[in-house]
Amino acid sequence: MSLTLDNVTKKVGDDIHLYPMTLTLNPGLNVLLGPTLAGKTSLMRIMARLDKPTTGRVLVDGRDVTNVSVQKRAVAFVYQQFVNYPSFSVFENIASPLRIAGLKGSELNERVHGVAKLMHLEPMLKRLPAELSGGQQQRVAIARALIKEAELLLFDEPLVNLDYKLREELRAEMKEIFARRDAVVVYSTTEPFEGLSLGGQVAVLSEGRLLQSGPTLEVYHQPVTVRVGQVFSDPPINLLGAKLGEGRTLLSGGLSFPLPPHMSGLSGPHQLGVRANHAGLRPEGPNDVALAARVYVAELSGSETYLHTRLISPGGGPSAAPGAHMVAQLPGIHSIKPGEDVTLYVDPDRMFAFASDGQLAAAPPRPPAPSQLEAPIAPTPTERSA
Repeated sequence: MSLTLDNVTKKVGDDIHLYPMTLTLNPGLNVLLGPTLAGKTSLMRIMARLDKPTTGRVLVDGRDVTNVSVQKRAVAFVYQQFVNYPSFSVFENIASPLRIAGLKGSELNERVHGVAKLMHLEPMLKRLPAELSGGQQQRVAIARALIKEAELLLFDEPLVNLDYKLREELRAEMKEIFARRDAVVVYSTTEPFEGLSLGGQVAVLSEGRLLQSGPTLEVYHQPVTVRVGQVFSDPPINLLGAKLGEGRTLLSGGLSFPLPPHMSGLSGPHQLGVRANHAGLRPEGPNDVALAARVYVAELSGSETYLHTRLISPGGGPSAAPGAHMVAQLPGIHSIKPGEDVTLYVDPDRMFAFASDGQLAAAPPRPPAPSQLEAPIAPTPTERSA
């Protein structure tokens, strides 16, 4: 089955929730990535036929189903809240779609136990949802969606209310489960790392607009605009004003360095994009550029340190855009206090170049396949290699 949104829009009163967009989703995993209020839930509700588009059509295998009610379509929807029947046991929660469909007896029992085993819920089948942890309750909701064997599975930020460890565990399991199903699976998230870890196809949304779609790694490494680079980077990609030409890169503060090979042929004003995990406190190669910076926030998150800095001029010399904001995502715990001066090192070969209109002008070469996915998902000292 293929699902196509043909020039759909959504308007509620005077508010535009979705601007005209066309998107085709094929069997397999399709990620909707975007910040809050990007339009992800509005789009999924139109896919599920819970809402009608203001204009445009919803097509299944080329057939117009825009006016077909959700009751007549094989759709399963999992929300970020733990939506279960509180007075039903786990077994009955999972079995409810089958009972509605008229299934009973040994076949129902076998299917419930099969999906419960898949979601590690077998020991809990006699319990009520209130007796489960948050992660277990969401497993029940996912199991109830999976047992329908629907042609369209929709997951609206299903892990957002779980702690990091549970999210990581369930995400890995769901990726494996999705790979076995011949269905269109749509998974929405605000987190770039989650999109990368799931893989498949991605559609990047912002403020109700579809910015870019395609294979997840391709979009990550080739964001067509500054905005896509910002949405697909957490923290958002750092931007430095620069003038390119005559084999040199001149930053707005006067610091100059050789033009990296992937930017050869570019000239004039550009913005250079640097992902936070590509800035470090030590040089990793002979071509690394040193940026003097003053820390104003040092934030610890798990086993990482995020330095929020402003670039400064070192000793009165040339600088990279004094006052420009730069965030560095560092592996490990670093005892750096606000007000301290640091030197951040960035490899020009890892920089993006965006034209003055925000369009991608040049992207760094993609890293070898093994590091494309590992680094952004599991932040480690090797993360900067991605």
